[in-house]
Amino acid sequence: MESLPEAVLIQILASIPAVELVLVCRLVCCQWKNLVDGAALWLLKCQQEGFTGAEPKEEAENWQTFYFLRKRKRNLIKNPCGEEDLEHWGEVENGGDGWKIEDLPGDFGKEFPSDGIHKYFVTSYEWCCKSQVIDLRAEGYWEELMDTTQPKIVVKDWYAGRSDAGCLYQLHVKLLSEHEDVLAEYQSDTIAIPQDNAADWTELSHTFSDYGPGARFVRFEHGGQDTLFWKGWYGVRMTNSSVTVEP
Repeated sequence: MESLPEAVLIQILASIPAVELVLVCRLVCCQWKNLVDGAALWLLKCQQEGFTGAEPKEEAENWQTFYFLRKRKRNLIKNPCGEEDLEHWGEVENGGDGWKIEDLPGDFGKEFPSDGIHKYFVTSYEWCCKSQVIDLRAEGYWEELMDTTQPKIVVKDWYAGRSDAGCLYQLHVKLLSEHEDVLAEYQSDTIAIPQDNAADWTELSHTFSDYGPGARFVRFEHGGQDTLFWKGWYGVRMTNSSVTVEP
């Protein structure tokens, strides 16, 4: 192996799982350590797995970190569409007749604009809200990564009403320290959705970046109600909520 050209050795190492590269191969010798710590190996792994093109448009500061973030990228919100009723959602406030889960498109509603979404949460005639707290360390995002790299934390939510009633909607997200101090937060306005276009699904998105060291939790909360105070479930509808950690 010592006689192999470096480019060939990188090709061989790129076929090894990433965790073994860091925990095992890096300890073999100085040459392997330098290759595992270098950019060329991780850029090649990114290209092999389709994370970037042959001529990458992005210029990552650290291709190893970029690789691990892309590899781990997933929605950290559990039960985002109500397939498990209210499982995983806490601090539930049931105003009016409380939360309900309905099948798309619902009465006086519209289909969701992408495939795979079949249900939504719907609110009632007084304010309903619910939240989730995401433990970033438990999800595999280690302290040094969060403190030094501070990867983007992208929050998205989809909301809609029904064409026979107006409604209100709000999203509130906080980045919290280990002791639950607020490091950064985003709170939307209370969005009034008029009856004439209430059934249209709308995405709300916010990206946290440069939020400083110490982020350990993400607290996601959303809620709303109808504006006619009708008994039942004429309030805002929400589905496909997501929180992702990205390069």
